[in-house]
Amino acid sequence: MKTQSITTLAAALAAAFLLCAAPIAHAETAKKSDREAVDKTKATKSAAVKAAAAKADKPAAKKKAEKPGVTASRTNLKSAAVNVAAGMQAAEAAMTPAELAIAEQVQVGKMPCELGASVTLTADVKNPGYFDLQGKNFSYRMFPVATSTGAIRLEDQKAGAVWLQLANKSMLMSQKQGIRLADECTSPAQLVVAQNLKLNPPASILDAPPPVVANPVPAK
Repeated sequence: MKTQSITTLAAALAAAFLLCAAPIAHAETAKKSDREAVDKTKATKSAAVKAAAAKADKPAAKKKAEKPGVTASRTNLKSAAVNVAAGMQAAEAAMTPAELAIAEQVQVGKMPCELGASVTLTADVKNPGYFDLQGKNFSYRMFPVATSTGAIRLEDQKAGAVWLQLANKSMLMSQKQGIRLADECTSPAQLVVAQNLKLNPPASILDAPPPVVANPVPAK
């Protein structure tokens, strides 16, 4: 009877142990699965980071590879600019004999103008026939233009400026603005002519002609 009780107790303990061991084994299995999932997630993230880094490196490498091309392009642009400048100088050098003849008559130097202003007209020794005209708030590159009146005319067609030289004075006009930028500008030679005109003014077409005295008819 005692032996049977011990056997029954042992069987009950074994059953209880099995009941307790099953949840523990299940929990261990679940923990192992979680660890594997976490490891897998970490591996996936690491691979994604590496791929993104590799992708970011590719444009940088491409950018580095483009630098020689950019340098070459800048060199080409600089060379083109030099060629254009040389072409402009060559074009400026092409003057007709008539234009050069006009340029030889241009009065140069610093000239006083009305209202206390002044201009400086300088001949370009490297490009005969061309002049640089400078004054307060303006600077022009001018060349001679033939006129029907015989007046000496210089123009900066790009800026719309005209320098008109008469015997007794010169003036600077802006065709774009329709105004005179400087007037009564005189070189030493023009000043002499202007003073002579004041002393001996030319006859005006408005002046009445002197009366004509008829010869008397001799009496018979």
